[in-house]
This record gives sequence, C-alpha cells and structure tokens, in this order.
Amino acid sequence: MLHIPRPNTPSSPIPDTLQTILSHRLCRAFLPDPLRAGTLETLLTAASSGSTSSLYQTWSVVAIQDPKHKASVAILAGNQDFIRQAPLFLVFCPNLRRLHTLSTYYGQQPARALDSMDMFIMSTVDATIAGQNVAIAAQGLGLGICYVAAIRNNAAEMCKLLNLPPLTWDVFGMAVGYPDLRDRKAGRRVKPRLPMRDIVYMERWAEEGEQMENVHSYDRALGEFYVEEGKNGRMGWGEFVAAKVAPFEQDGRERIRAVIEGQGFKLE
Repeated sequence: MLHIPRPNTPSSPIPDTLQTILSHRLCRAFLPDPLRAGTLETLLTAASSGSTSSLYQTWSVVAIQDPKHKASVAILAGNQDFIRQAPLFLVFCPNLRRLHTLSTYYGQQPARALDSMDMFIMSTVDATIAGQNVAIAAQGLGLGICYVAAIRNNAAEMCKLLNLPPLTWDVFGMAVGYPDLRDRKAGRRVKPRLPMRDIVYMERWAEEGEQMENVHSYDRALGEFYVEEGKNGRMGWGEFVAAKVAPFEQDGRERIRAVIEGQGFKLE
C-alpha cells in the first residue's frame, strides 16, 4: 500500500498535482480533436517553469502540429500511428547553441566549458525536466501523453528533418492529445512499477539482497495487470528487459554518440 502524506489534517484530500502524478499512464490512442486555444502556450509555459541549473536554460522544443510534418516524423520514429493521431508532437532538444551564441556576442570565445561532458549532461537534464513538466501539466488538463524515445532511432535524419543546428539534438519526443478511451491503448489504468524497496536506498547504497525475489514479485503483479488488459502470455518484466538489452544494436540508437558528436558536442 502506497503511503501518501496528507496535508494539514488526515481528512484532507490528495492535492490535485499529486493525484495527477500518481495517475500517470501513457496514451497511445488519440482522438482527432485539436487542442483548445491556448493549450500549447500553457504547456510550454509549464515547460519553461521547470528547474534549470544556474539558470542556463539549456533546452529547446520543436512543436509540430502540421499533419504532413507529423507523418514524416512518425516514419522516422518507428512508424507509430499514434504520432500521426495526436494533434501535437513535441521534440525536446538539449541546446548549448544559445550559450555559444552569447559567448560569441560578449567576446568570451572560446567557450571551453561547452565542450565538457558536464554541460552535455546539464542540457539533457534541462530538456528532461521541461518534458516532465509538460507531461504533468497536460495530464492535469485531461490530456493524454506518450513519451517517444524512438525519435532517436534515426537521430541524424531527425536532426535534418527538424533543421536542428549545431549544439542541439533530438533527445525525446512526446505525443499530446485527447485520449480515445474506447481504445485500450489510451492507457485507462495505471501500470504497476517496481517496489520502492528495490529502488530507494536510505542514506547509502545497500546490497541488493532480495532483488530477484522482488523482481519475481513484480513480474506477478505486472502479469496480473496485463491479463486484466487482455494481454495474456507476455513474458515477465525481468526476462523481457534482459532480452532487450542483450544485443548492442538498438534500432539505430547504437549510433547516437556519432550523431551527437556530428552535431558539435565534444563530450570532453
């Protein structure tokens, strides 16, 4: 049983934001309805309100609504229909180009810090925080979302399609729209996650100990979820992820480092 601290009094309701987070589920089936006026602006304001290291704000986002453009993106991202269905597709990009431009303008070249692995990580974290803020805001507005890692399958081609300049690249996408609740792929139920005892360590990392027992317990819980979703016969989570990470080839994502370096990131 998940313990949720209650504000003020034991009878206080769960705050709306927390309820939105705890109710998170991916949506892969969208209605064709366009987003209401002002929704995109609201989501992007939520994105820009996220934490950012040193106020560098090393991220950007490409918002795609044109059906033909979305279709081209979908082809490069696993050819997934829900990308075409969703009225909005966002591509989140780590962006060190802005800092490079400012360094040139203010006569601070060479901007050697931009060549560091730390700055690359910082920009990736900034983009990720912005994306999660959009996810929470969208779901709070009754929208469905689906993160899309498959935009990295053909990352170089995606950079060209989106006209991404040097010192930027496409780290993940997000489909946004109104869920088609007639379809199971709309994510009508919350999918179980690993137990906290297998994720959280208090004060210091501890021995995994009963890790496999925890995984087997999780396999059973997730298996029951899939049966209730009408997806019988699926292998356990542990076996599934072990099989997924066995080969080096990952649908083209094994070429990511070359793409990132081709976009001008030094990773020193």
